[in-house]
Amino acid sequence: MRVALTGTPGTGKSAVATALEQQGYFIVRLNDCAKENACFDGIDEERNSQLIDIDKLNKCIKKNFATDTLVFFEGHVSHLLTAMDKVLILRCYPKELKKRLLEKKWTAKKIKENVDAETIDVILCEAAEKHPVKNIFEIDTTKKTVEEVAASIIEIVKKKFQPTKSYTIGQIDWSEEILKEKSS
Repeated sequence: MRVALTGTPGTGKSAVATALEQQGYFIVRLNDCAKENACFDGIDEERNSQLIDIDKLNKCIKKNFATDTLVFFEGHVSHLLTAMDKVLILRCYPKELKKRLLEKKWTAKKIKENVDAETIDVILCEAAEKHPVKNIFEIDTTKKTVEEVAASIIEIVKKKFQPTKSYTIGQIDWSEEILKEKSS
């Protein structure tokens, strides 16, 4: 089973993937996979980053990773891959996300772009366009440790990705932050 581990930058994907890896789960870091398989489609000059060729990466994953083994694909574009059987979206309250990105010394523009994306559910909306809703799960990482988030994922895995009230999409809603931002 191919599982996307996705979320806005700063929600904890890399740290959680490392924690899962330490517990014996197989993790593929999508940026590394894209580099190793030349799955790029130019450079985004404004963001100073390489653009991943989603179609090429999707074909590479289908070809190289069987579905009979549980594999987590960590990266903020993993939800865009139709090769994924399940999607785990890590979420974070926008003000906490801003703190995390400030700690990473990101630029104000990049922080605003990512906090805005988290506030309006960009990744969730994109995932819902590509995957059945029953295959998408959301985990709020705001007040959880990396270990607690990893434990939540392991719980979902042990329950064979059955829909559960705790992680059903649509329960996390940061939209009120838009109004707070405009009034301040």
